[in-house]
Amino acid sequence: MRRGAAVLLATVLLAPSGCGLTSGSPMADDVKPGTIGRGEPLKGAELTVTSKSFTEQLILGAIMGIAFQAAGAKVVDRTGIQGSIGSREAVRKGEADAGYEYTGTAWITYLGRSEPIPDPRAQWEAVRKEDARNGVTWLAPSALNNTYALAMNQANHRKYRTNTLSEVAALSKSDPGAVSLCVEVEFANRADGLPGMEKAYGMNLPAKNITQMDTGIIYTQVAKGACVYGEVYTTDGRIKSMNLVVMDDDQKFFPNYNAAPMINTNTLKKWPAIPDVLDPISKKLDNSVAQDLNAKVDVDGEDPHQVALDWMKEEGFVK
Repeated sequence: MRRGAAVLLATVLLAPSGCGLTSGSPMADDVKPGTIGRGEPLKGAELTVTSKSFTEQLILGAIMGIAFQAAGAKVVDRTGIQGSIGSREAVRKGEADAGYEYTGTAWITYLGRSEPIPDPRAQWEAVRKEDARNGVTWLAPSALNNTYALAMNQANHRKYRTNTLSEVAALSKSDPGAVSLCVEVEFANRADGLPGMEKAYGMNLPAKNITQMDTGIIYTQVAKGACVYGEVYTTDGRIKSMNLVVMDDDQKFFPNYNAAPMINTNTLKKWPAIPDVLDPISKKLDNSVAQDLNAKVDVDGEDPHQVALDWMKEEGFVK
């Protein structure tokens, strides 16, 4: 399981049998300390950065690697691991040193818990405590929360005036034909997807109102108004580019998937300055920033690493 834009890039580094990694390549960005990395506290470190293979993860992996370089480290780029568990296992086993991961994914998928924790900070605290036993240390989380949501286009927003899922539920009762959904097959069948959402909000949508389709098609269908509401990921760049309106999950049903750095604990013991390098960056990351960065790749066709580098320079983190 993963959270993020569904775009998979063809040039990914595949994990061979098990979760071992192919050899990566050095990051060779000509960067110097800006507001982070002053005094090069990671000078002498050789750090391997990993990520999953979808757009947001490639950007976050590049951001982390660029930060480490500015702080003086030599960085091996092993971003783009296919699937959810490969990059996580690489950090746990010490085959990689660090990567950005999502709290909800760790809690539900890696730690095997069935019930997410509604409060995002409490969710992160629980993950941090549990994963410490696995040799993985979680640093401070970002506000970037890549979770499920429903969205609609501007015309339908003006027509139906819904802003929350509770209002969508009320509309489904007062005008059942108004609430048509476009969703992924997975979302339609997951307990933390459509069935759970309907139960939590008291909806009972007829099957004829629900159309299952691939992720990318959902955005275009919602933008065209072919379905009134569509399942989206909250940090997807197409939300802004298509000017969609996201419904607030006012009863906090969907799990929190806040991005935070996960660090191999032995690496952190050896290089305790890592949090000082990464914390200011994580504080800056939120859904709006993620949507902008993801759109540069998924909508404008830019390279994820270049997008990350440009943002790091624009924010003054590096020079």
